[in-house]
Amino acid sequence: MIRFVTGNEGKVREARAALDARVEQFEYNYPEIQSDELATIAAHGAREASREVGEPIMVEDSGLFVDALDGFPGPYSAYVEGTLGIERVWRLTEPETDDTAAFRSVIAYCEGSDLADAPTVRDGDPPVAVFEGRVEGRIVAPRGDGGFGYDPIFEYDDRTFAEMEPEEKNEYSHRGRAIDAFAAWYGADR
Repeated sequence: MIRFVTGNEGKVREARAALDARVEQFEYNYPEIQSDELATIAAHGAREASREVGEPIMVEDSGLFVDALDGFPGPYSAYVEGTLGIERVWRLTEPETDDTAAFRSVIAYCEGSDLADAPTVRDGDPPVAVFEGRVEGRIVAPRGDGGFGYDPIFEYDDRTFAEMEPEEKNEYSHRGRAIDAFAAWYGADR
């Protein structure tokens, strides 16, 4: 059993689908550090939650990286969305000639023991395995009623994530790709 530290039931459903339902939602409010790197933030959260609960923990952190804004809002995406809103982020990019962007996600996994076989392990004690997912797209005027966060302004394959059904979005999404990478590793020997 893996405890997924999140308040978002949608993230839990996506993880259960990839991991054959061996995931339990766990709400824990760990102090989130500030960093320009998603992996550093997620690894810290996984380490803190693992120490608290003493069981295998999975944490996810993600962000929208807009090329014309030098990667902003990046790891500060949730704060920027809550402060400025998605329409203002779109308006910041509207006059730019480069509308490309990427959603990036990091899954950090900590079980309190050696993870030497993991593809990426963050230094520290206990060690944390890190799995990344990324999807390239572009920033557009808000469209669609589905999804959450920046989905209405992130276009992939001529549709925004907010215009896709949840299953289809999960197939392409950054989070889905990070979870799939973790599931491939986790299912190999566990």
